[in-house]
Amino acid sequence: MGIIRISGPLAATIGAELTNLELRPRHAHFSSFYNSAGLTLDSGIALLFPAPNSFTGEDVVELQAHGGPVILDLLMQEVCRRKARPARPGEFSQRAYLNNKIDLAQAEAIADLINSTTEQAALNASRSLQGEFSRRIEELVTMVTRLRVYVEAAIDFPEEEIDFIQEGQVKEQLADIADQLASVMRQARQGSLMREGMKLVIAGKPNAGKSSLLNALSGTDTAIVTAIAGTTRDVLREHIQIDGMPLHIVDTAGLRDSGNEVEQEGIRRAWKEMASADRILLVVDDSDPSAQNNPDSIWPERNRHFSRDIPVTIVHNKCDLSGHSPRLSTGDGNALVTLSAKTGAGMDLLRQHLKDCMGFRDASEGSFSARRRHLQALESAAHYLQAGQKQLADAGAAELLADDLRLCQSSLGEITGTVSSDELLGQIFSSFCIGK
Repeated sequence: MGIIRISGPLAATIGAELTNLELRPRHAHFSSFYNSAGLTLDSGIALLFPAPNSFTGEDVVELQAHGGPVILDLLMQEVCRRKARPARPGEFSQRAYLNNKIDLAQAEAIADLINSTTEQAALNASRSLQGEFSRRIEELVTMVTRLRVYVEAAIDFPEEEIDFIQEGQVKEQLADIADQLASVMRQARQGSLMREGMKLVIAGKPNAGKSSLLNALSGTDTAIVTAIAGTTRDVLREHIQIDGMPLHIVDTAGLRDSGNEVEQEGIRRAWKEMASADRILLVVDDSDPSAQNNPDSIWPERNRHFSRDIPVTIVHNKCDLSGHSPRLSTGDGNALVTLSAKTGAGMDLLRQHLKDCMGFRDASEGSFSARRRHLQALESAAHYLQAGQKQLADAGAAELLADDLRLCQSSLGEITGTVSSDELLGQIFSSFCIGK
């Protein structure tokens, strides 16, 4: 089947003209679909969803026809002859948002659901689409708004002896908001991780076992493995999951001085991939007595290739040859994992380390989908909340606290796009009888 959806004030009229029926709201009509000359193009189901009870909030007609591209194209031509036009990308969701049927977070969840690459990511996006993320944000906004009412009342009506600042009630409410915000941030980070995954770049000198490590992590023979140094000349990519956490793994050419133009190009691409990584696995041959543990000693030129500090995990591979036991060390400096990609010894340590360093918890804990902009807004809200707590603790500055709460609320409102100063005024006037 193929579905053509029409949204707008002429939708019902166009639907009636195509079916020669008076479409009843929310009723499935089996009908033929006719062109302007009265010829039957196809037959199928026609449905009318009148405004405002539709996805977009406008009159919506759906034509469920056979899914052949020629038939659908003919139907589209007939619809467009009747003053309709093809929808722009995302326009139905945009109209739903503009007509207050969904908020921004729900609109983004539609795209996340479509583009999900894992089962858990799809479940998280579905929860966001159903409003779980928005509900948590609305609860936070309500708490911040209520506190702003108290604080601003204490500032504006001192003669009424409303002194919540000194009673400690504001301090308690600030702590409650901070706890709730921290909980939402944890779930949002988990949801963002499940949605976007982590880009992991495997790097190191030739013949250190980088391709073997890629194959061990992916569970397939993606990369060619030989004893000849420099076998990998180009970038290899693999997408895998670790307990539902998506990983985008990139295997790169061995880093060394080379006069071979093909290998030089591979090394250049390796540095480029590493510069955009979330984490680098620096593979070292554990059977080599001269193996180093310091990335600066292994590749002193890295600073001129990177514009930011990229986390590095040093992987001592081939412990089956060195005789060392698999282990994980996360003490001072960079994490170090000793393993054998060939035998699989220590691979579980590496997988757990990758989950830990990305803050990954059990997949069921990620209750909604989140994007980077959501995390940035939450971090901004947390910053203003902490600033307000500091103003209250250090100076009892109610005016500065009120401004920080306003900025905190504004940051939260960026997520759903529903908070405005008018809403705040409505809350204040409805909760205080300030005219007495």
